Amino acid sequence: MKEITTVGLDLATNVFQVHAVDVAGTVVVRRQIRRARMMLFFSSLAPCLIGMEACAGAHYWARELTKLGHEVRLIPPSYVKPFVKRGKTDAADAEAICTAVTQPTMRFVPLKAEIQQAVLMQHRTRDFLVRQMTQLANAIRAHLGEFGLVVPKGVHNMGRLLAEAEGADLPMEARMPLDLLLGQFTDTKARIDAITADLRRTAEVDETARRLQI
Repeated sequence: MKEITTVGLDLATNVFQVHAVDVAGTVVVRRQIRRARMMLFFSSLAPCLIGMEACAGAHYWARELTKLGHEVRLIPPSYVKPFVKRGKTDAADAEAICTAVTQPTMRFVPLKAEIQQAVLMQHRTRDFLVRQMTQLANAIRAHLGEFGLVVPKGVHNMGRLLAEAEGADLPMEARMPLDLLLGQFTDTKARIDAITADLRRTAEVDETARRLQI
């Protein structure tokens, strides 16, 4: 088999598509590889250039393949699309990636370290919880509004609203769902506070984060 110099790798959940060429651009390998055999396949290759779209799992695979001595470059999916020659299939995508990764003017996505992905997960989780808390606050506000209990909008006014609800003459049937929503609101706020504190601790020891705060 001719020596492979460039590989276009189309990632998936379980079955990956490989399109590999030699220095002359001749196709050497065009095949599917199951997840369990990914590392075995690439460990058998001499160090080469591997292109992948910057999608879910790409940074993980890039780190693993880099450990084997390969040079891995991640490409924004929108930059790969112009190189697709025919209908969108895994094989066509892998071939397009293989072509795109060798373009001299191509822009690549910087490879994220595990800690960078972990911090990004913290931020996304916090954003998700904030949206949940806002939904809960809106639900509580709407329900209590039906009983004439109204305060200015804003999560920071929820304490005042709940204090008024505590002293209000509400039907017993309304107390149980209100307690459920309140419990979930309180728990979500506590989780947000915890992850916010963790993010602040991380920022205090991260040099880039400290520079941005100056």
